Amino acid sequence: MLAYIIRRMFQSVIVLLVVGLVAFSMFRFVGDPVDNMLGQERTQADIERLRTDLGLDQPFPVQYFKFLQGAVQGNFGVSYRQGRPVATIIAERAPATLELAFVSGLFAISLGIALGVFTAIRRQGVAANVIMTLSLIGVSLPTFLIGILLIYVFSVELDWLPSFGRGDTVMVGNWSTGFLTTSGIKALILPSITLGLYQMTLIMRLVRSEMLEVLRADYIRFARARGLSERTVNFRHALRNTLVPVITVTGLQLGAIIAFAIITETVFQWPGVGLLFINAVQFVDIPVMAAYLMLISVLFVTINLIVDLLYYAIDPRLRVDGRTA
Repeated sequence: MLAYIIRRMFQSVIVLLVVGLVAFSMFRFVGDPVDNMLGQERTQADIERLRTDLGLDQPFPVQYFKFLQGAVQGNFGVSYRQGRPVATIIAERAPATLELAFVSGLFAISLGIALGVFTAIRRQGVAANVIMTLSLIGVSLPTFLIGILLIYVFSVELDWLPSFGRGDTVMVGNWSTGFLTTSGIKALILPSITLGLYQMTLIMRLVRSEMLEVLRADYIRFARARGLSERTVNFRHALRNTLVPVITVTGLQLGAIIAFAIITETVFQWPGVGLLFINAVQFVDIPVMAAYLMLISVLFVTINLIVDLLYYAIDPRLRVDGRTA
């Protein structure tokens, strides 16, 4: 197990280095930040001085090495737009994105697994067929369109929920949270549903598919022949064996919730890291863009490692294979 973890961590470091190189190379072609930072009356001397101050006059390998050196220490440089450390800016925006991702992930996982099990067990029922038909909406419609439809129904027509912003927040230590205010909780509802609906339907359909396959297995028939109750057969035997492939997709979808919160945060003007990235692209704020992509890469790599380790906790066959290999 230890050798496996070390090997995976080494592979993760290689992946992060490659992602950082690709990101840093790609962002060099989105524009010149000097053009946005200086006014129309700038002179060539002003341009050269600013490029020197930002380190843009140095060769690309030197810039990339300095970026990696600072990133390891948690220093992603200074924002070209705000003139403040990127780490500080991201730390201010992170609570909004993480709370939105937490609520969306909780919504997607809990409802997805519950509906997946229900539609598998009651697959011939009317309710299950209705749920499967409605799930096509979450799979087919793009995220921004779902958000616009929810805003139109619940904000414009019914006037029940806010259409933008985070609502009132309170500080708990260094963490700003909307969980402790009524307006903050209301503001979370629409964007969390928008962000988690696709993941919820994907998890639901995957759980249903895997559950149906497991319920046709021989050991399930044997369990029923022994006289075990349907509840025991469905939840103790079938569901547990269904979770192995589900964990893989669920883990990746949790990372996708944070990575692709950009669209949802833009639609609802949610003051999170995703909206910060969009503004950084418009202003060619390379340090913010590079830091965002590196953090998302770290998130995905960490989730993949956790998912692989969870395999050993859920499926004993993997532990046996690991000892005999």
